[in-house]
Amino acid sequence: MKILVIGSGGREHALAWRLARSPRVHKVYVAPGNGGTQTGQQLENVALSQPEELADFAQREGVALTVVGPEAPLAAGVVDVFRARGLKIFGPTRAAAQLESSKDYAKAFMIRHNIPTARYQTFTDPAQAHAYVDQEGAPIVIKADGLAAGKGVVVATTLQEAHDAIDAMLGDGSLGAAGARVVIEECLIGEEASFIVMVDGRNVLALATSQDHKRLRDGDEGPNTGGMGAYSPAPIVTPELHHRIMREIILPTVQGMAQDGIPYTGFLYAGLMIAPGDDPDRPIKTLEFNCRMGDPETQPIMMRVKSDLLDALEHAVEGTLDQADITWDRRSALGVVLAAANYPATPRTGDVISGLPADNDDCMVFHAATVAEDGQIKTSGGRVLCVTALGDSVRMARERAYQTVNAVHFDGRQYRSDIGWRALKPSQQKTKP
Repeated sequence: MKILVIGSGGREHALAWRLARSPRVHKVYVAPGNGGTQTGQQLENVALSQPEELADFAQREGVALTVVGPEAPLAAGVVDVFRARGLKIFGPTRAAAQLESSKDYAKAFMIRHNIPTARYQTFTDPAQAHAYVDQEGAPIVIKADGLAAGKGVVVATTLQEAHDAIDAMLGDGSLGAAGARVVIEECLIGEEASFIVMVDGRNVLALATSQDHKRLRDGDEGPNTGGMGAYSPAPIVTPELHHRIMREIILPTVQGMAQDGIPYTGFLYAGLMIAPGDDPDRPIKTLEFNCRMGDPETQPIMMRVKSDLLDALEHAVEGTLDQADITWDRRSALGVVLAAANYPATPRTGDVISGLPADNDDCMVFHAATVAEDGQIKTSGGRVLCVTALGDSVRMARERAYQTVNAVHFDGRQYRSDIGWRALKPSQQKTKP
């Protein structure tokens, strides 16, 4: 069986790697892929990105199932194109993908369907946005309405930071069409968690819980990024909270999309803020929806899959997810992102990567922004690699991951030394380089 994974990042490398381990799969195409998928066993890169070209390729090669990784092809309507040709593909339609491609759409949807989220207002006029910030005060959150590759959210701790963010988004056009509108939200306090499910339009299958680390530097300091590391499972999501998240957020979202005439299929990621404390009834609010798996959450989640992921995906495209299940490794998995020099502003590219280990069942280096050139692997973007390891505890998974991190080198590399700190005792919270 042939599978197509659309995308080029670490998420897509992890999905392709996991799918290639299915006994029923003999080839996984990755479009356009990266340096890791180019050299991976049973994996083959395809230099295509446009929806029509991808559909042509899937028809020509007899691809049995396509899985969409990133947000841009979804917003471009790749699922609609494939379905119009009768091709099996897992992902939301362009209309459904508005849950991610427009922050304003998502917020209005949540208010309409009573899904808990932060107070907000949407603006296209800079003066009105500045006035609203002065009225509300700081801290406050400024979000570009459209897709901004993980760089469209500013958590402003001062009024000046908020005004600067508004100017950057609405004023100088640095985010292009993504910043033509801004959503300004109250700043929620608590602990974030990533809750990812598979949806077939009606039925839902929850994946393993995870927690991302958005800030660039240790101690959750520095600018927001696309994610500097993640681990699974996330202890913050207790069985009681898991049940509440499904009941209060996930199921109302799936049912609300169906009621709006836009049935949702695909991976659905809810970024959550869980209020401080131990009260099982404490508030849980939705920060955002992504219409895909998270990156880097996918990497540790895929490390923990023990059953055949293809089985669940087939049920998902057939509308029978209620008959599917995924068996999870009881161990923890933790991934550390190695980012390029100058990330997230203007990442440097072209640095040679050395020390990459052979693939290992307990520790994988998933490639993101890499390219294979002249027999070498080089950096080609911001988040370059995600070193992901399994262990009997978060601490053990973390030790294994950082051992490999210390062996991999490229000039200017950046990484956090405290991934997984929320799940550890204070004495265990930092790993020295």
